[in-house]
Amino acid sequence: MSQNTASHDFAAQQAETFAVYADLQSKHGLPEMADVDYFFVPTSDEADWRPLADVLSRQDYVCQYIEDDDGEGPYLMATLPEQAVSASGIWIGEEVATQAALEHGFSPDGWGLEA
Repeated sequence: MSQNTASHDFAAQQAETFAVYADLQSKHGLPEMADVDYFFVPTSDEADWRPLADVLSRQDYVCQYIEDDDGEGPYLMATLPEQAVSASGIWIGEEVATQAALEHGFSPDGWGLEA
C-alpha cells in the first residue's frame, strides 16, 4: 500500500459521495441506470496517466485523459458504463478507482453521471 493510499481519508470521501448523491436525488432525481464518470487529477508533473488507465481498464473502466478542458488542468476520466445508480454503487466504483489512482500519483476529484 502506498503512503498516499494509507493516508487518504476514504471515510470522508464516502460520506461526501453519499451526501452529494442524496442531494442530487432529492433536488433533481437520478436515473436508474447511467454511465458513472470518476475524475482524477495528477498530484505531480511526473504522474503518468497511462499505467493508471491500464489498471482501471482491466477492471472494466473506460478511461480518457483530458489534457486541458477550458482552462482546467489535465485529468483522467474513468467511466463505468451502464451502472445501476445508487449511492453505494457509485461509492464502490469510486473506492476501487481511487485506490488505483492514489497508487499512480493521482487524487480523486469527484464523479458525475451520464444518462
